[in-house]
Amino acid sequence: MRGGSEAPLVSTLEKAELNMNLDALYSELTLKPSGKLALVVLDGLGDVATREQGFVTPLEAAVTPNLDALSKDSAQGRMLPLAPGITPGSGPGHLALFGYDPLEYQVGRGVIEALGLGMELKAGDVAARANFCTLDERGIVIDRRAGRIETSVCERLCALLSSKVKKLGETEVIIKAGKGHRFVVVFRGKGMEGPLTDADPHREGFAIPTVQPVNAKSVKAKKAAKLVAEFYKAALPLLGKEKPANGFLMRGIAHQPDIPKFQDRYKLRPACIAIYPMYKGLAQLVAMTKLEGHQTIAEQFERYLAEYDNYDYFFIHFKYTDMYGEDGNFAAKRKAVEDFDAALPILLRKKPEVLAITGDHSTPCVIKGHSWHPQPVLLHSAYSGSDKLERFTETGANCGSLGLFEAKYLIRLMQANAKMLDKFGA
Repeated sequence: MRGGSEAPLVSTLEKAELNMNLDALYSELTLKPSGKLALVVLDGLGDVATREQGFVTPLEAAVTPNLDALSKDSAQGRMLPLAPGITPGSGPGHLALFGYDPLEYQVGRGVIEALGLGMELKAGDVAARANFCTLDERGIVIDRRAGRIETSVCERLCALLSSKVKKLGETEVIIKAGKGHRFVVVFRGKGMEGPLTDADPHREGFAIPTVQPVNAKSVKAKKAAKLVAEFYKAALPLLGKEKPANGFLMRGIAHQPDIPKFQDRYKLRPACIAIYPMYKGLAQLVAMTKLEGHQTIAEQFERYLAEYDNYDYFFIHFKYTDMYGEDGNFAAKRKAVEDFDAALPILLRKKPEVLAITGDHSTPCVIKGHSWHPQPVLLHSAYSGSDKLERFTETGANCGSLGLFEAKYLIRLMQANAKMLDKFGA
């Protein structure tokens, strides 16, 4: 028996074995669904109250009569996407919400973005999520998003790069525009793998760093890093006269991992209703069906109504809370929450048996980026009980019966509230 001050910390291997054993137990207990489950993600929902903001968050400042009404008959809590103090990317944040331990299933953002744009990745492909930026005359990044250029400008610039940089040696270069300033680059050839460090300083005032293999011993990763450097050498001069998008950043440079399908794992037929490519890619990664064609949250909820009978589980994604959090725009983030709330009655016309409303992480306006702060979560079902909270807010969630828990367990709580988990033991 281990004990006392000399007890060793749980190793990564032991933790992985524990997770596998727990996953196996959940699988044994899982029953077929008898109702609908819906996960609604307001990206970057969580925030922090500061003196400058009147000691309230955008969620607390927003006028949300529909969320308020739902809150009175729901349970609340806070979730850690990974672990205390660790700031998650959108990939790990969503994988946790889908019930996949983000430390066990590490997926490069480039892979997610490529899948979300409908690209088919092959064995050996290395994908990068990229975005246009603004560089000064010294090559210093002065705007990481190039003023959030329009999608049409991004498409034109991607077409320019694609026409001039088609191959690097024997490696094919595939470039596809996304939304706004974002695009994807896929390197298709032999003998490559990721992950690589980012060609992105992650803040203004610094030059674009040279990528390096995360695993310094990997010959395949070294080859991929060399190709990225060659791509920059060939592509950057082509943008020299463009304004404001005269440069680009690359991150999440990796190959596609092997990951279990959502339906096999949970016995649920899943569907994704998202607008932005990255979130479609995350859904595709776990074999969710992507439902296309909608542009607003109201249209997304209408699509949910139309597809209600065809799926057991719906993942519905709302981007703008995160976008305005990254801009540090408190008023706009508050307004995004209000816009979401105004559309919520559409979803509630066919209220799922289990409804979870949360974020994939926090994006505080004061930080202008993702943070380590736990995100609030609301869980509603016939069995969730009521925490008797008048509103859905960070402050209220701190008092909720769900407490503070790891985000990877949210799907298990949703299954339990759908009566999908059998009793354990006699």
